[in-house]
Amino acid sequence: MQANTALQAEAHAAIAAAAAHVNIAAYKFVTFDNIEEMRPLYQDICQRLALKGTILLTPEGINMFLSGPRLHIDEYLAWVRQDARFADIEVKESYSEEQSHKRMLVKIKKEIITMRMPLIQPEKGRAPFVRPATLKRWLDEGVDDDGRPVVMMETRNAFEVDVGTFENTLDYRIDKFSEFPEVVAQHREELEGKTVVTFCTGGIRCEKAAIHMKNIGYESVYQLDGGILKYFEEVGGAHYKGDCFVFDYRTALNPQLEATVTTVQCFACRAVVTPRDQLSPLYVYEKSCPRCHPERDRTPAAADSCPDSNAGAA
Repeated sequence: MQANTALQAEAHAAIAAAAAHVNIAAYKFVTFDNIEEMRPLYQDICQRLALKGTILLTPEGINMFLSGPRLHIDEYLAWVRQDARFADIEVKESYSEEQSHKRMLVKIKKEIITMRMPLIQPEKGRAPFVRPATLKRWLDEGVDDDGRPVVMMETRNAFEVDVGTFENTLDYRIDKFSEFPEVVAQHREELEGKTVVTFCTGGIRCEKAAIHMKNIGYESVYQLDGGILKYFEEVGGAHYKGDCFVFDYRTALNPQLEATVTTVQCFACRAVVTPRDQLSPLYVYEKSCPRCHPERDRTPAAADSCPDSNAGAA
């Protein structure tokens, strides 16, 4: 285990050294009561450092996806951490030759990720979490440290899951995160006696999900600390099939945190287009995909190739 982790870290460092741009994903749930006055400060520093991406400022905390040269990213993070509320914010990194975002946005929202559950307040205490290396060991053995069977649970949207996910994952095919509370309440009994690990791209959705599940009576629930991206960074792709969808021009990252060329976004409607979708006669490069082609309702191949065709899959 230690040898594999060391090799993973060495490979990650080599990619980082060669890349022109650093892409960061970071969030923290914390009471953030001066977002209106902080917004122009975030706008100013990002403009000065020529960073691009999106920052969400909310009463429950901050979420950011940014890209820029290493020195500029480091200067930005040093500035962010001067605020005592974010001094310990954890950052996930990936690397690319090109800028991952087209513009810079600093938005004010009600929630970091919309759940519409006012009792979910991660800033007042986290759910139990499991580190990537520990999760890999659990999945290797099939049980947690107490001998309970381990079940992985998706909290991402269905189109993201279609790009890649953990083996034998519970996927309830939600279209938006606000659907999660209703869906998970319907399946509590079948998960009794098992340890559930919620996961998502970077940790935000699975953190809220795990807290909600504890609140409604799930006995043994953990969130994957740092999400899929941190798992890739620390242990690679063990027990994971496919790539990880990301919300920038790269579309998907492989377990080496490299942009893939097999999964793309439709030029017309921006839907995810998997390798399978690209075999459809409805996929025309830079013109259409099985979701938006004018003939999608009259072509048998459309149903087979559309990402929504697996709506009943587990």
